[in-house]
Amino acid sequence: MGAVVVDPATGDVVAVGANQPIGSHDPTAHAEIVALREAARKLGNYRLTGLTLVVTLEPCAMCAGAISHARIGRVVYGAEDPKGGAVANGPRFFEQPTCHWRPVVEGGLLAEESAELLRGFFRARRGKGTAA
Repeated sequence: MGAVVVDPATGDVVAVGANQPIGSHDPTAHAEIVALREAARKLGNYRLTGLTLVVTLEPCAMCAGAISHARIGRVVYGAEDPKGGAVANGPRFFEQPTCHWRPVVEGGLLAEESAELLRGFFRARRGKGTAA
């Protein structure tokens, strides 16, 4: 999984993130969280209002909560995640009355390409696990 925080006013990439919970021994190290942390550190502010987060897969509930707390202006994701997603699926986090900040959400951007990248990634990981 990958995520990019972009400033739509300039087109500049503010931060990038990739899933790393296993390597970093951190269950919160999803791509979105990694990118949000880097953006906040670079900008010296935990509020990332007006920025856009682009991610390959629909964010989970944890990531949706972090997106809301960071006050990201827009979220764009590729593939839906019927099993673990929390934006268009599952709890639909941003639609809940307890959600204090709701970004503009656009799902399905290059959905099939994103889904194929993810399938290929997991196929390769499974292949490595059975070969050793």
